[in-house]
Amino acid sequence: MAVKLIAVDMDGTFLNQHGEYNKARFREQYQQLLARDIKFVVASGNQYYQLKSFFDDIDEQIAYVAEGGGYVVDKKQEIYCGKLEPAQVADVLDWISRTPGINTIVCGRKGAYVLKGTDDAYISRMRRYYHRLSPVSDYADIDDTIFKFALSYVENDVYPLMSEINARLGGIVSPVTSGHGSVDLIITGNHKASGLRKIQQIYGIRDDEVLAFGDSGNDLEMLSYAGFGFAMENASEPAKAAAKYTAPSHREEGVLKIIDDVLNNRSPFNESV
Repeated sequence: MAVKLIAVDMDGTFLNQHGEYNKARFREQYQQLLARDIKFVVASGNQYYQLKSFFDDIDEQIAYVAEGGGYVVDKKQEIYCGKLEPAQVADVLDWISRTPGINTIVCGRKGAYVLKGTDDAYISRMRRYYHRLSPVSDYADIDDTIFKFALSYVENDVYPLMSEINARLGGIVSPVTSGHGSVDLIITGNHKASGLRKIQQIYGIRDDEVLAFGDSGNDLEMLSYAGFGFAMENASEPAKAAAKYTAPSHREEGVLKIIDDVLNNRSPFNESV
């Protein structure tokens, strides 16, 4: 079974513990992927404008499933943009405002937004993931298409928070976690797998021809449906349970090692299914 599309999560997967990757090694691999007509897709909960900064020299050739499936771009062309209606946005923000201890970023097509007066250290950390991040005096000041909310909460209390979100807001958004107290509220039905399928439709790629890598809760749908779903050795237990295979740790360039296996026709890529 041939691989026709490779999708990579970024933090904890494609990027190492320093938030970097072996650019020279990957660029050599990428030329071989191009020659074999294998599509490369970045699939992350992070902002599109942040993700593209890692691939500036091949940005015009690759695709992005950004914001956990809320925003999909291929060859610099918007393929899909999720949209929450203003009343839905208001309902989510009202619930957040009545739940103490949450730091919130509102995410949209043009950028991301945080309330003025939010802790400076938090904003500074978030600029790593949101290269377009604007402070606003009031959420009502936002003029954008909104498709996600990024929450930061006490790590040990994340799963009870997610249960409450499902109970109160499940018809509007679904909570997914990438670990470390981070919870994204994405439009129900939007996720990385739904975003990847939009790319697959363009290129006529079957699910069993997809190779996907991930490490956390927002990767589960992608890892479970892909013909070759690889959880990283450092992945969460739910991610490992969703995947069919395991890749070496992100500290060991695990994604690049598996791509080498694809290019060299090594197991499991030399097996018929």
